[in-house]
Amino acid sequence: MFYVQRDADGQLLRVEATPFDEYTESLPADHADIQEWFADDVVETSLKQLKQSDLDMIRVLEDLIEVLTAKGVFSITDLPPGAQAKLLSRASARKALGSLNNLIEEEEEGGLI
Repeated sequence: MFYVQRDADGQLLRVEATPFDEYTESLPADHADIQEWFADDVVETSLKQLKQSDLDMIRVLEDLIEVLTAKGVFSITDLPPGAQAKLLSRASARKALGSLNNLIEEEEEGGLI
């Protein structure tokens, strides 16, 4: 059983497993509105996981390209110009952030700044 609060149009605003002050009705777990409510949560969670996974995979691919380039298996010029520009842009951004990390470490050790 789930306790729900609806808006003036009858749309679910809140769903809880235990009663709360603002609940307006209770619905069984197999009710279509409850199923839809939790399906939306599952979709949202899955989309967030995919977005994070995409970011993680981008980093993996950058590292893979770097390793293959360093070993001479692959050259960045093998890629189309647009891809080359994006990789070089990200590499320079990562390098700049690496420099910032060095400044932070020096500050923590009592060095610069």
